[in-house]
Amino acid sequence: MSTRSKPTPGQRQASGRPSRRAEYAEATRRAVIDEARRLFSERGYFATKVDDIAAAARVSPATVYVVGGKQGLLRILVDLWSAAPEADTARRSLEEAEDAAEILRIVADLTRRMREDYGDVMRVVLNTAPHDTAAAEGLAIATQRYRNGTAAAARRLADLGALRDGIDAERALDILWFYFGYQGFFTLIDDNGWSHAQAEEWLLTAACQALLRS
Repeated sequence: MSTRSKPTPGQRQASGRPSRRAEYAEATRRAVIDEARRLFSERGYFATKVDDIAAAARVSPATVYVVGGKQGLLRILVDLWSAAPEADTARRSLEEAEDAAEILRIVADLTRRMREDYGDVMRVVLNTAPHDTAAAEGLAIATQRYRNGTAAAARRLADLGALRDGIDAERALDILWFYFGYQGFFTLIDDNGWSHAQAEEWLLTAACQALLRS
């Protein structure tokens, strides 16, 4: 007779797969996060109530608080955006790139993809941060991660000797931030009605002209 005990509720099954309860809990958590993201984007952070998120996710308000409440959900969304796996992939590509134009194309491509995938979250955080301490703290963390990634591109350009005279890695970071930080892309697509592809190509061309030797 086997002495192996059965997994208790919430534990992984012997096969290594999550238990049904764990799968349900994760699906519930995902639903709460997804609905919070949608409502924050559509209504704004302050106009969205916990009860609204609960109703949209078809859970109780208590469940929303278990996931983190409004502030916790906003922090989760900040991490979802600022620690996105595509950023790590781009950083590895930057480290391997040997051509300056390719480095800037990697930055431009990542900027476009992040706006396409997480632009709604960025807008929520940027709009909320001036009026909410938790949002401001989340934005500061996200911005530091964002600038760290951009700084890697600036250093790589400097290491390759590709920068114009008088531009070092620190100044290159400032110029890259001007073109590929928050406002440039949003101005082109939100205010001017450009497509993401048009914005990417224009910013890439302008950054090349501003940074690279002729």
